[in-house]
Amino acid sequence: MKIEEIMDILPHRYPMLLVDRILEIVPGKTCVGLKNVTANEQFFVGHYPGKPIMPGVLLVEAMAQVGAILILSDPANKGMLPIIGAIENVKLRKQVIPGDQLISTTELLWFRNCVGKMRGHTTVDGEIVLSMEATFKLIPKE
Repeated sequence: MKIEEIMDILPHRYPMLLVDRILEIVPGKTCVGLKNVTANEQFFVGHYPGKPIMPGVLLVEAMAQVGAILILSDPANKGMLPIIGAIENVKLRKQVIPGDQLISTTELLWFRNCVGKMRGHTTVDGEIVLSMEATFKLIPKE
């Protein structure tokens, strides 16, 4: 899935769109997304000037967006927005810097009555930099 398709699914736009491409999706099960981290990202200007490190909260958001694509790619969820209700078991294991490529893998653990839970991890060069679980709720877009 390329950026145009991602933008058709997610409401996020620059600078908060944190997924560049979907590499693999198994509807209702898993989704793998990619984000290229560049020195041009706005957050690097003020987050540790001179030592650019991607903020952990944005790593969490990038993974949540991959999970949102997994949920919203189901035609039954068209017109809905996934809102995070809880984030659990977050582990930030390594710093992410410009030039890194994030590969986020999410897995849907369960989903019923517009509420669900996902688990995922993000890697850079094969090393896990983030792992987490998130509970979400779907709400109408309008």
